[in-house]
Amino acid sequence: MALTHAMHDMVADMRDEMHDLTKITSVDASRQAYLAMWASFTVLPLLYGLDKFAGFMNVTWGDFMASWMHDALPGTGDTELYTLGVVEIVLAALVLVAPRIGGDLVGLYFVLFAVNFFAMDGMALFAFGSLALAFCAVAMARMSTHYHHHDG
Repeated sequence: MALTHAMHDMVADMRDEMHDLTKITSVDASRQAYLAMWASFTVLPLLYGLDKFAGFMNVTWGDFMASWMHDALPGTGDTELYTLGVVEIVLAALVLVAPRIGGDLVGLYFVLFAVNFFAMDGMALFAFGSLALAFCAVAMARMSTHYHHHDG
């Protein structure tokens, strides 16, 4: 019974957020900022994760991984990328249904990638960009405590 109520509340929140996205100009500025970050941190990890399997972005993802990441991830080559793809898809789903938890985990994911980029020559720009995304993801998670009430 409690699970049914939780699912109903989650669907109601998502319905409200989708409605506000379609009427973005009529909601207050802070709600617009939250919705923009919520949509971005749902769609971008999903696209990145799917691209690890489909390759529609024409990115050689393995070039963006430091040697220590190759050692830390299970498998080799494509298996490592598939692992990251699954993680990114799960993170996108978490942000979609539980932005407070998902936002914090996406922030942690981007911090780990910033550490990865700092370990590579000539990738400092990507590292700082990853840190900026991490801060934005955590900010979105904090904003969700006001706009999205039904997660942890």
